[in-house]
Amino acid sequence: MKRGLEHTLEFLLAFDGRRHWYPSGYYVKFAIRRVPPTRERPHGLRYSFTLHDPEDKRLIGFDNAHIVTATGTRFKPRPVTADHWHRTESDPGRPYAFKDAETLTEDFFAEVERVLTERGIPVVVVDDSGKDGRKQP
Repeated sequence: MKRGLEHTLEFLLAFDGRRHWYPSGYYVKFAIRRVPPTRERPHGLRYSFTLHDPEDKRLIGFDNAHIVTATGTRFKPRPVTADHWHRTESDPGRPYAFKDAETLTEDFFAEVERVLTERGIPVVVVDDSGKDGRKQP
């Protein structure tokens, strides 16, 4: 792995268990850890990045908890990796082409910005919290 990419991954791993709060009670939650590489997780990461509304409803998410089937035609091959994302709160998931930690982070925050902007919520972190998930005083 390139040195810059490894640095980005280590930085991201330090966010495991953290929450970042936006105005009106919206927040993002990070869960990421190293795991032994497998066919489903060849990059050796298990992750879940989610955006939630003030009632704790998940609005979007990027994760690799399970394999999802590509939508469209039945002739699309079933994905081998478990990487996928949920574009809306009702989206069952669609395959995500994991490239590296930096791209994953960029793609996730682009979607966070899209959803918050659509809802009229300023895209500014107003608070962050540690591993216990509670807002800082």
